[in-house]
Amino acid sequence: MTLFRLDASIRTEGSVSREVADTLQQGWLREHPGTEVVRRDLRADPVPVDAWAQAVFAGQTPERDRTPAQRDAVALATRLADEVSGATALVIATPLYNFGVAQNLKTWIDLLITDPRFGPGSLPLAGRPLALVIARGGGYGEGTPRAGWDHATPYLVRIFGDVFGADVTVVAAELTLAESVPAMAELRPLAAQSREQAHADAEKTGREFARSVRVAVG
Repeated sequence: MTLFRLDASIRTEGSVSREVADTLQQGWLREHPGTEVVRRDLRADPVPVDAWAQAVFAGQTPERDRTPAQRDAVALATRLADEVSGATALVIATPLYNFGVAQNLKTWIDLLITDPRFGPGSLPLAGRPLALVIARGGGYGEGTPRAGWDHATPYLVRIFGDVFGADVTVVAAELTLAESVPAMAELRPLAAQSREQAHADAEKTGREFARSVRVAVG
């Protein structure tokens, strides 16, 4: 079995999305201690921003006529697709940046989709469990002033669930900036509660994913 984990946070220390993803991974490993964990850290090893365009143009160019940059982009897309398609279960951990998808995560997704296995209609992850771990600096729930401002989570659920076919579970922590933003000081108790709940949900999700996979493989 293989657990694929991607981290998109630009922070290595103090990242809530990484912290909660750690808890989910530990929950999985308690059930399957021998699992191989394949990591893709977009902070440490970012996808080149021009790789998507190079791969797209490569798809429109006979192989013999492709430029070195186009060949490199196709090879990278193949490696990314190999990592994901070889996973038994997946964890995608990302913050909400500027109300949208992290640029490095969007770049990774765009390049991944250029691989023939991940094109529209292919459902390459059909039935596989995928946890989407989200850290939001503010509050975006119903009834809050910024309800509906989270434009990342719906998109990511569509991509991983509807386009790739995965069985998506969202684990979210909100108000993560409360500790560092003085104007949010009164929200710190709620932030701590949300963070604690996210860890509990992550532990439960990791264990449930591992158990469901164990049942599926017999």
